[in-house]
Amino acid sequence: MQRLMIADDSDVVRKVGKRILSGMGFLVSEAANGLEALARCQTELPNIIIVDAALDGALDLIGNIRRLPEGKSVRIYYCVVEADLKKMMAGKRAGADDFLLKPFDRKILTNVFASLSIAA
Repeated sequence: MQRLMIADDSDVVRKVGKRILSGMGFLVSEAANGLEALARCQTELPNIIIVDAALDGALDLIGNIRRLPEGKSVRIYYCVVEADLKKMMAGKRAGADDFLLKPFDRKILTNVFASLSIAA
């Protein structure tokens, strides 16, 4: 089973994402801030992480995950509210693999993550 973490300061976003992604077969954990997310990653590194761009220290979190012993193998999605090229490029430079637009719903998450849940 693929492990996925949602790092977002919004309780609602984490809960909705967790409900949808758990239903797709992911083992989902949550983090409300960058420090909590990094601490969880140091304990058990997920296969996939969704990092909200508005999270305090989001870019630092991505960089710190990449520096962990197995951090290069994690698939990191940088979650942005709009297709802001400047913000997206900063996420890419920090080490994000891909982007996810917010707000997301079941259809968007299914389109993005269905093939990854099967790949487990």
